[in-house]
Amino acid sequence: MIRYARPGDHPAIAAVVEAAFGQPAEARLVERLRAEEDALFELVAVEADEVVGHVLFSRLWADRYEMFAALAPLAVRPDLQNTGLGSALVRAGLESAKEFGAHGVIVLGHPAYYPRFGFSAETAAKVSSPYAGQPSFMALALEPGAFDAPMTVAYPDAFAG
Repeated sequence: MIRYARPGDHPAIAAVVEAAFGQPAEARLVERLRAEEDALFELVAVEADEVVGHVLFSRLWADRYEMFAALAPLAVRPDLQNTGLGSALVRAGLESAKEFGAHGVIVLGHPAYYPRFGFSAETAAKVSSPYAGQPSFMALALEPGAFDAPMTVAYPDAFAG
C-alpha cells in the first residue's frame, strides 16, 4: 500500500532511508526539509503495517510563476529493492505532484533508472541550477511546455547542508 506519510512514520522513514543509502546523510536531508517546511509531500510504501519505502517531493524555487518540484530522496528497504516498489513510489509521487499543481519535476538521480518514468537530461537542458549539465540532472514535464523556455531553479537550503 502506498499512502501519504504521517508524523508517526518519521522514525521508520529515517531507518529506511539510512538503510537504503548505507549512511545517514539522506535521512538528515529529509529531516531538514521537513523542519524548514520545504517538503511538498512524502509518500510511504507499507507492508504488514511496516514502512518499507519512502519518497519525498520538495518545492523548487523557480524564476517563473509555475510550481516545480524536486524528487529526492527515494528509498526502499534494501531487502525489497529491485522488486518494483521504488517504481511504484515514483509513479504515485508523480501523480501526486500533478495534483499538487507542479508543472514539472526535476531529479538528480541515476541516469539509468529515472528515464523509465520519462525523465531526461535533454528535458532539463534549459534549466540553470548548481547541478545542471550532469547526466544525473533530469527533468519531466507534467504540463505541456513546462521546460520549453530557459529557467533557473534553486533547491531548498537543506540540499546544501
